Amino acid sequence: MKHEVTKGRGATLQIEGRFEQVARERVDDGWGNADDLLPPFRTTVTIDSARSVLQRHDSPDLPFNQSLNAYRGCEHGCIYCYERPSHGYLNLSPGLDFETKLFAKPDAAKLLRAELAKPSYRCLPIALGSNTDPYQPIEREWKITRQILEVLAECRHPLSIVTKSALVERDLDLLAQLARDDLVQVFISVTTLDAELARKLEPRASSPRRRLQAVQRLNEAGVPCGVMVAPVIPFLTDAELENVLQAASDHGARSAHYTLLRLPYELKDLFKDWLVTHYPLKAEHVMSRMREMRGGKENDAQFGSRFTGQGLFAELLARRFSIACERIGLNRASVPLATGHFNPPSPAGQMRLF
Repeated sequence: MKHEVTKGRGATLQIEGRFEQVARERVDDGWGNADDLLPPFRTTVTIDSARSVLQRHDSPDLPFNQSLNAYRGCEHGCIYCYERPSHGYLNLSPGLDFETKLFAKPDAAKLLRAELAKPSYRCLPIALGSNTDPYQPIEREWKITRQILEVLAECRHPLSIVTKSALVERDLDLLAQLARDDLVQVFISVTTLDAELARKLEPRASSPRRRLQAVQRLNEAGVPCGVMVAPVIPFLTDAELENVLQAASDHGARSAHYTLLRLPYELKDLFKDWLVTHYPLKAEHVMSRMREMRGGKENDAQFGSRFTGQGLFAELLARRFSIACERIGLNRASVPLATGHFNPPSPAGQMRLF
């Protein structure tokens, strides 16, 4: 199999999803054109005509009950993204298709407003960025996340954001407004401080330095912004755990979380090919340690262990994180998101009396 590195893209394979009945492989047919350059993968955006945008969750290890994703697919191209296999439901590849064939929900704010206006709606924090990044590059043009924030700010509705993009600074005006009433928490994901490694892991995300600057600017504006050390990858990024936490604290973060690398479905093959392509001498060490931390398997979907792993090395990682946070002063205080300020919007077409 030929491993191909495409500039600005994460995946080194374009594999079929698990629902496909036909597999395609590039081979030399004897006519001397196997190594010809293929057309570049260009980003395309298709309208997703969704009927609703809020997803409800009852997973015991998730810190939120409902989430909203403005986009499907993500141009950041992070090779470790656990959402990649979802592109298989669209008859697309979890590989390069996931980061080049994107879907946008331009009616998301309108649908959200209708949902919040229902008499039966119960106000609970909404998580943005639980699947794909709400501030990925196409948000600059589409501004769907901005429109969602405008609705939530108008209704004084609580939310949380996870992103690895400094574009979040664009919405500081709305975020600062929400923060005054304890209505928003932001977490910026910092996987590594190594810029070269980051370019391979997350080719179109903001640089680690730029993300830390965003952490600082949000906190200076009064927006509580912590850091997600996610995912931790054995033998590749795990040695940086304490340094990332210290750098986050130096830039104003007062809270932090971490998650262990997850490799569901086709992601296992994509990640292993990426490892062999970029870090061949570390590939087997990484996967061997992953199996040790996943009960002998390459992935563990069990509640309670899927985010942190199990076994000796998982326990050591958790202990390192706890000790570092205590020493640095992270996670000492937590202010819950407020739900008592919620003011439902008027149903479409209905004017307020006062």
